[in-house]
Amino acid sequence: MSGAHVLPVGAFEELLGGGGGTAAVEALRASERSWRLLVVRALLDAQGSAPAGAWELLMRARDADETAFEELLTYPAVGVWAAHTLRRLRGSAAGVEPPDTGHLRAVAASAAIRAGLDFRTVVPVRDGWAVLPALGAMRVPGADTAEVSAAAGRVLVAGEPLDGPRWHPLTRLDSEGCALLLDDADPYRSLRTPVPTEPVDAEGWQELFAEAWGILRALDTEAAGALAGGLVTLVPRPRAERFRPHSASSGDAFGAALASVPDDGEQLAATLVHEFQHNKLSAFMHLFTLYENRGGAPRLHYAPWRDDPRPLGGLLQGVYAFFGVTGFWRRREHPLGRFEFALWREQTAHALHAIAAAEELTGLGRRLVAELTERLSPWLTEPVEDTALTAARLAVADHRATWRAYHLRPDPRAVRAHPAGEPELVPGVPARGLDTRATLLRWRFADPAGFDALREDPGATVEGARPEDIALVTGDNARALEAFRARILRGDGDPETWVGLGIAARASGDPAGGALLARPELVMAVHAELGTDADPLDAARGITLSPSGV
Repeated sequence: MSGAHVLPVGAFEELLGGGGGTAAVEALRASERSWRLLVVRALLDAQGSAPAGAWELLMRARDADETAFEELLTYPAVGVWAAHTLRRLRGSAAGVEPPDTGHLRAVAASAAIRAGLDFRTVVPVRDGWAVLPALGAMRVPGADTAEVSAAAGRVLVAGEPLDGPRWHPLTRLDSEGCALLLDDADPYRSLRTPVPTEPVDAEGWQELFAEAWGILRALDTEAAGALAGGLVTLVPRPRAERFRPHSASSGDAFGAALASVPDDGEQLAATLVHEFQHNKLSAFMHLFTLYENRGGAPRLHYAPWRDDPRPLGGLLQGVYAFFGVTGFWRRREHPLGRFEFALWREQTAHALHAIAAAEELTGLGRRLVAELTERLSPWLTEPVEDTALTAARLAVADHRATWRAYHLRPDPRAVRAHPAGEPELVPGVPARGLDTRATLLRWRFADPAGFDALREDPGATVEGARPEDIALVTGDNARALEAFRARILRGDGDPETWVGLGIAARASGDPAGGALLARPELVMAVHAELGTDADPLDAARGITLSPSGV
């Protein structure tokens, strides 16, 4: 449990290239156990003293069953609690409530139960629930604390047994070689600040998980085995809009994946791959430095999977995750799978190229980017059906240009001359829904009948979608162009409208399309100078692009 951790050469190379088999993942798990001990020790040092009896009970559990102790200490939500509370004690994180140091009692009680000890302690009650990490939660209305006791193998929480009606156990999702705990109870399961216990329909999740695991095993048995050895919990969140799932992970919570209720098992499989990639890189970065902050505000970058600009660390996480996502979709042969593969191979390659020369990268960081680029490059020339490839190119152009229109501003002094200089990135500009047209394309590939039903009122089902977007993604470029142009002329030209105009113009052979997609922020500024009555296409046609297109 102590001493330096050294990754075997083979594991190191695998992880640098975006992979990592079961041995590599086990090495990461071992390093994370030590990391977690360091965080808990730092937490106790920052606090000055542990809640009475909590540390002693935790050490008793370790002495009785070190394996059970380590499994509990490395439970993902315990890591979130320890890291968040440490930041609160050090003043690097804000919060309304005092730092939750009392949660150590619940951690100690869970460890003691797992070790089979006889004991008696008191744990906090939050929002009417007394939570025992990795085990479940007892409903305890109207109380701030609850007694937990164990004797001769019988455990009571607030006087109630763990097989009683008030006890909510965590569900074990199990399917032929992979088992995850569905954690809907722990206050720190959301990977950030505490949230209430919210029991969910475990049966539905079990069916989705079984389907997802079957897909992963069929695609790559070795990679699936590594994932099974690394992930510990699946944290359920409410269903999101179709084709727009929400998911998350945290460097404080190795082994956790947070996911909204998926559309189907395939979407869940892709999400597990995505979040496990984040897990691996976070653990790797606890051992190795991939970039260094040079002081001042970090430089922000375009991230092809986000609405907002991201710092280098976030973009490294993104390219690592979407390298895995691209590999997943590469093996899916249906129309939606081919679209996703074509989309993410292009966007991941673009992001890798953009950060390859970043000054903040260490030598190892540059090597990681180079390794991912080398492995991804052959995929860029693999054949993809024309329909999927054309749709992916539309989605790529749409996201990149709309992001520019939201987040970049040309020098006001240069707007009339519209040179090809670098615009200024303006952080903090709210933007959302840059994937609206990509979402419509997913509807079209995965559910043609459902897509046809969207035509009359697409915004009722796909947030942000308009009838002209339907026209655009179905190739009715003349209709789309006129609708986008009319919207701008009546003063309703948001970035999505300007970029839609650019896509339709380019598809129609109008030279305005090139400027609208390469420099939408400049076209919008020039149009504002000319006046709202000016033809937006004429404003774009008057801009001369350099040979590079910018």
